[in-house]
Order: sequence, then structure tokens, then C-alpha cells
Amino acid sequence: MLWILLGLIISYLVGSIPTAYIFGRIIKKTDIRKFGSGNVGATNALRLLGRGWGATVLVLDILKGFLPVVILPSVIGAGANIPLESFCIILGLSCICGHNWTIFLNFKGGKGVATTLGVLLGLSIKIAGLKIILGITILIWLVVFVISRTISLASVLAALSFPLLTVLFRQSIGLILIVTLLAAFIIFRHRSNIKRILKGQEPKLNFKK
Repeated sequence: MLWILLGLIISYLVGSIPTAYIFGRIIKKTDIRKFGSGNVGATNALRLLGRGWGATVLVLDILKGFLPVVILPSVIGAGANIPLESFCIILGLSCICGHNWTIFLNFKGGKGVATTLGVLLGLSIKIAGLKIILGITILIWLVVFVISRTISLASVLAALSFPLLTVLFRQSIGLILIVTLLAAFIIFRHRSNIKRILKGQEPKLNFKK
């Protein structure tokens, strides 16, 4: 249990690093929570910092989810003495919780899309069959985003599709339950965006800008 607890704490702390907040303070000398949607995530960073720095925040948020899932099982997995797949999954969940409810910003963080993607990329290395499902989900996100120019809509629809794809591709019950939980996390964090989408008030991204 001590090894499992150690892994969870490290993963949570890595996920808790408020990348968008840090870059907002360094690059623009401002609190990103007072700008745009007020969200501490890559989309709001894109609006505040521009494409270059916004993309940097996106990549770092993905890495926050990817690295704990890939590295920690090799470092402390043997001591944890639980199945590798299960250990990777709980590490990923802990990391996403860190991003969504970061200890460094009074437990108010981002919406978890980029970090969840990082976790899923890491899990796809450990779990057979997940690569195809993840690839299709990313394609769905891209198609919806290109058509709608609305990141939140693309994220919600991709989140909804992922559990359905795990069922379609006959993954294990445990994995289906976990990805359903991850999808619920994303949708819950986007509830204000969903309200604006239904009202036709959700901002669209201007590709020219």
C-alpha cells in the first residue's frame, strides 16, 4: 500500500502543476484565471498567450498525463505488487485529478482534456487494442473541431465516443468502466460550456487570428 500511495501522490503532484497559470504569469504577467473563460487550461492559454505558447502549454499538459503512466510503473511498479494495467490506470486517474483539482491553486484547475489525452496515450502503450480506439477518438475530435471551430464541443463529443468505442472493440469491463469515468470527468468539467453550446453562445476559434 505504501508503494501505491507513493505512486498516487507523485502522479497527483505532477498533474497539479498549473502549466497555463505559470506561463500566464511569466509571459503576460497576468493571472489566466481573470482572462477569457477563467479556465486554467490549454484553450484559455491559447487565447491569452497566442498559438506558440498555447501549443507549448498543450504539449506540457499532455506530458503531465503521459509521463506518470509510462515512467512510474517501471520505477515503483514492482513494489506496488498489483497488476500493471490496474496500477497504470490509478496513476492516470490520480494525475487527472491533480490537473482538475490542483493543490497549488486551491483545488481549482483545468478541465482535463489534454492531461486525459496524455494518460490515454500512456495507457495505449501498456494496454493492447487501445491505440486504435484512441486514434479514432482523436479523429472524431479533429473532425468536429474543424467543422465547428469549437474546442469544447469537440472535446465533449470525443469524450462521449470513447467509452462507446471501447464497448464496440470489446475491451475489458474494467477498462470500459475507467474510460467511462474519464469521459464523465471531462463532461462534468465542461457543463458551463455545454450550456453555452445549447444556447449558441460558445465562442468559436478564429483560425485567421
